[in-house]
This record gives sequence, C-alpha cells and structure tokens, in this order.
Amino acid sequence: MAFARTCSVALVGVDGVIVEVQADLEPGVAAFTLVGLPDKALSEARDRVRAALVNSGEAWPQRKLTVGLSPASVPKSGSGFDLAVACAVLAAAERLDPSTIADLLIIGELGLDGRVRPVRGVLPSVLAAADAGYQRVVVAEQTVAEASLVPGVTVIGVRSLRQLIAILTGAPAPEEPPDPVAGRPDALMAGLMLPTAGVRGIPDDKASRLDLADVAGQYEARRALEIAAAGGHHLYLKGPPGAGKTMLAERLPALLPPLTQKEALEVTAVHSVAGLLPAGRPLIGSPPYCAPHHSTTMPAIVGGGSGLPRPGAVSLAHRGVLFLDEAPEFPVRVLDALRQPLESGEVVIARSAGSLRLPARFLLCLAANPCPCGRYSRRGEGCECTPTMVSRYQGRLSGPLLDRVDLQVQVAPVTRVELMERDSTAETTKTVAARVLAARERAATRLADTPWRTNAEVPGHELRTRWQLAPGALNDAAHQLERGLLTARGLDRVLRVAWTVADLAGRDRPDERDLRTALVLRTGVEQGLPLAGRAFGGSGGRASPDAVSKEDERIGPRPGGGDR
Repeated sequence: MAFARTCSVALVGVDGVIVEVQADLEPGVAAFTLVGLPDKALSEARDRVRAALVNSGEAWPQRKLTVGLSPASVPKSGSGFDLAVACAVLAAAERLDPSTIADLLIIGELGLDGRVRPVRGVLPSVLAAADAGYQRVVVAEQTVAEASLVPGVTVIGVRSLRQLIAILTGAPAPEEPPDPVAGRPDALMAGLMLPTAGVRGIPDDKASRLDLADVAGQYEARRALEIAAAGGHHLYLKGPPGAGKTMLAERLPALLPPLTQKEALEVTAVHSVAGLLPAGRPLIGSPPYCAPHHSTTMPAIVGGGSGLPRPGAVSLAHRGVLFLDEAPEFPVRVLDALRQPLESGEVVIARSAGSLRLPARFLLCLAANPCPCGRYSRRGEGCECTPTMVSRYQGRLSGPLLDRVDLQVQVAPVTRVELMERDSTAETTKTVAARVLAARERAATRLADTPWRTNAEVPGHELRTRWQLAPGALNDAAHQLERGLLTARGLDRVLRVAWTVADLAGRDRPDERDLRTALVLRTGVEQGLPLAGRAFGGSGGRASPDAVSKEDERIGPRPGGGDR
C-alpha cells in the first residue's frame, strides 16, 4: 500500500486543531513534497525526517513522496509534526502496518540522529485529542507527565524513532544512550523553555520566602491587599518611592487560593504554549505572577507576534496577578489596551494569518508615584515638580482605565517607628490567606448556582436585583452617583467590593459600613473610621492601636487624600 495516514495537532493560540498527516508514494523521480500551509520550521521537516529515518536504520523510499497536512486551510507551525510525518512515511513504504498508526495521535520533533525531542504546547494538544475522541497519544518521554494530566488518554512516551517503531511492530525496544551526565542540563529540554518568550515573574525560591509580615507599617494598604485577594478586585497603589508598593504587590499572589484543577489546566496550557512551563513542573498549581518592565511592547503585553499571535503578559497572568510597576511610564496605548480584557476576562487578537481568543482573567495591580520626583502631596512638601508636570504625569493613567480599578489606595511613607521597631501585630501571609480562603468559600457558596465564583465577576445588574443589601446601605453611594463622583460602572464595582468586605467580616449581606468602606477604597475620600477599623471592626490586632487612635481624632478628609 502506497498511502498511510496518522494524526497530530496544530496549535492556534492555546487551542488545538486535529491535523491528519497523510503520506503518498508514487512511481517517479525521488522527491519529497510537503503541502498543507506549513511554516518555515515545518517545511524543514523534510530534511529532519529523512536524516532521522536513515540514522535509525531505515531505508528512505526512492519514489515520489507527497506528505499532506489536512485541513490545508489551517496554518501549521513548529516542529511537532516530525514524528507523525516519519511514521506516515514508514507506513506508506510498508515498513509499518498503516492500521497501527491510524488511531494514534503523534507529537514530537525529530533530531537528525532519530531522537525524539519535546515540543511546547503538549497539554493543549492532548486536550484537543481527548475532545476529538483519541485514546492513545505518543509524545516525547520528557513530556509524559504533562500529557498525563488529561484523563482518559493513554500516553506513550518514547526516546527515539527506533523505540517507537519497535513498539508499533511488537519488537523488543532497543537500548538508548544513557541520560545526560549528572549536573549537566538536558539539551533535549531546550525546546520547552524559551527564556525570552515571556515576562519576569517571581522565582519559586524567592516566592517561598516572601511574607506579608515583612512589610513595615502600611496597615491600610495591607487590608486593601486582603480585600483585593478575597474578591478578585483590581488594585491601584499610589505613593512615594520606598513606601513598599512593590513589596506589597509581590506578596499578593500568595494570598490567593490555590488553583482548582480546571484553573490549573488553563494556566498550564498557556504557559506550555508560551514556552514558560518550568522543568519538572507539569502542572502549575499556584496563581502566576507577571511583572513586565515599563518598556514592554504592546504585543508582549496583549499578545501577538509574526503569523498567528502568541500569549502575552495578560494571558500569562491568567488566574494570577499582573503587576505594572511605575504604571505611568508604560505607553498610553499599552495601558488602554488592558481595558477590554479587564471587562471580559479574555483578549481577542486579529492578525492577517487569523484571529483567536486568549484567556486573560487576571488581577491587575498598578503602582505609581504621585509625580515624577515622587514627593508630591497636597501639602507640597519637598516636591520639585511644576503643576503642569504633575498633571501630565498623573494623566497618563486614563479615566476609563482607572474606572475599572476597584481599589485605589494611597500608600503613605513609612515612619521611623514603623521601620525600626518590630511590629508584633503584623500578620503573616498564612494568617491573611486563611481569611481570604474563608471569604472566597463564603462567596462561592452564595454564587453556587451561577457561572461566577468571585464577587469581581458578578455583573452589576445581578448585584442590584438578585442579592439585597441591608436597608439604607446604598444611600451614600447613590448620593455620589447623583453628584457625578461615581459612574454606573463605578457603582457596580463599589457593590462588588462591599460584598467582599462583608464576606471577610462574616456578614450575610453588606450594611452601610461596608458600602462606606468600598466608597473610600474607590474614591480615597474618608467618611468616618479608618480603613482597618471600618472594614473589620478594628479587632484582633489587625491595625496599629496608635494609628487607629490618631485617626479617630481626625475630622474630615486627610491631607493628600490619605497620607498619615
């Protein structure tokens, strides 16, 4: 028989498309033609497959060979089709029984010596295979753990083409070269990790050492951090340099609950496609953290690249935290591009080669100085910037973007006492994370029969009509709406934050105090008790007693919108 077929997967973003790999041998001058809209890397498979077959002890067919990738209208990229093409050629040449590969889905790159190299995107590829009904998948041995995350699929891991031929023919598996020398990195794993493909995160060893108790002072900012984690609310930290904004943001992912199995598969699929899946960790179980530099381009933030787009920072931060330090220094176009994914939880990218949707449900954390020199306040102490400079600097964050940020917190300078003396009341990350988890569970119980799981996801209409507030709780917010200080979107976000505050406090529904807390967190205008006492009753050592007593004596709004 001069025809054989098997299957592989083409990745379009983070979604897999089943591709039938067909091989046809005809009499004629020996030639190898590859059709089906391949890219440059896939076109070079002709040379890789030929060399791999010869070096594996197999004869190359001296006839006219045509390999087709169907559907031909779907762009195919990468080297993950090599192993499938080799098997189809061997079956067409009657070296393999075509029926043994017809129901297989094969993914892997071939080296010139016949070794099978791992490729990126194995998890979404196997997920697509399972959805299409395939029960057996062949992958490189290094990606067996990743492929095995998909239930109901039998995964066959191979080291070389010779080993796969032996498995398919029932012959004894040949001996393979030993593993790399201890202490030397495995060269075959290079295809899985692309160090320049993503944005900076927190290394695992550093993340394990970060603790919220290390932050000096900042009781209100800590409480805002807890509310953001409990409800999935976006956060804006504004304050002078050295106040602790970056320290707070780096500790935010540890406050978030562990990812569910479904969420972990979503995050792992994105990182696998992007080439950022850590070696030895086939499943990402903790919320990711992405902190791109302010010089990062639009495609690196939103997603893009030549040909079909690849995931950007908003997708790499899916189910985690996207931290934009020095936010006003980012290009205005990049910042405004975040508005759509902040609302929908996904990003739609259109390019000449096609359009695709990428997941982008992340918690946004912005950090900024009040002015270029960082010392601006309403009291004007030490600021060297002109009013025009301050206005231009603060105007880089557009109103529509800030309207989508639920919590806008003024981070005050750290005092000498807070910095030099040990604070016995400072809570650890573990303590705060336990409260966040309890609040999330309370919200999940309330939203059990809905498609939402956190307060930040609930539409405003549902909050206003489906779940009732305490009588009179909405009076202050309605007054702010009438005065034009709140937009309709802003009112909805105030309601979401109020429900989160009530969940953290253990109340069944928000009361007037919870709504006032949410208003202060959004507008920065004080309306009574300080944040620590207002949100949580000021008990349990959750705020500095001296700070609370001083704030209780203060009448009216604080100078500088919240500075101590």
